[in-house]
Amino acid sequence: QVQLVESGGGLVQAGGSLRLSCAASESISIISAMGWYRQAPGKQRELVATVTSGGIINYADSVKGRFTISRDNAKNTVYLQMNSLKPEDTAVYYCNVQGKRGTFYSTRSYWGQGTQVTVSS
Repeated sequence: QVQLVESGGGLVQAGGSLRLSCAASESISIISAMGWYRQAPGKQRELVATVTSGGIINYADSVKGRFTISRDNAKNTVYLQMNSLKPEDTAVYYCNVQGKRGTFYSTRSYWGQGTQVTVSS
């Protein structure tokens, strides 16, 4: 069974930091990309940051210079270091993995359960 286990959300004051982590189960044996998305109340889910297996990184303009995405391929884990947090960063953050369970499987998009990040002013 494919599982993405997220951790690290919480409540922080503006200017503070949080680190999110997401571990993908070993059943996803071939991962092409990992990343983070967020959804604020009343808004659509949006990309925060992604990193491919080759190390290509993409950030939303709103988080450039403040957030850092990284991954540990050996652990199938992706991290999001969030610094200089702002109230507008408040959202549910979702981990996403693009991968497949083996050579003869199709690539799928897997989602974590979401973790709440709340930034107070």
